[in-house]
Amino acid sequence: MGRLRTQLGFLLAALVAATAAIAVAAPFSDAMRGNTPIVDEPTPPPLQNQENNDVRRVRSHPMQPPTIPHKIDGYQLDRTVNRCLFCHARTRIEETKAIPLSVTHYMDRDGSVRGDVSPRRYFCTQCHVPQDAVKPLVDNRFEDFDTASQRAAPAKPAKR
Repeated sequence: MGRLRTQLGFLLAALVAATAAIAVAAPFSDAMRGNTPIVDEPTPPPLQNQENNDVRRVRSHPMQPPTIPHKIDGYQLDRTVNRCLFCHARTRIEETKAIPLSVTHYMDRDGSVRGDVSPRRYFCTQCHVPQDAVKPLVDNRFEDFDTASQRAAPAKPAKR
């Protein structure tokens, strides 16, 4: 019985070693990471030119956060400073003519309206992102609800 157990132990160790050798030797390829191994940090692509046209984009669904229609390169956004609020805080919109924050940004988790921005809405880029004019990585045939519902419904067969 002891000899069988020893042989099974050697067999299991050889199987583990072979599996590890195959995993290390096999190249990994991913559309986003390329051939960079999982344990290594890939080199990010160069930053593109962010759109800076101040045109509000149409949203795809009702609760979608709007995109940022201008550059935010170099904006400080940390626990002590939020550069977005220099223009978009309700106290600054008369001066800056920026779009004010929604009232939802001043609500706490219980729905009570606060005098200042809610901590859970303070870090704008958690939801809002600037846009780059780049070719999409994958094809997209998405249609928003309004577009899809406006298409003509299939004709019903006539009853005889």
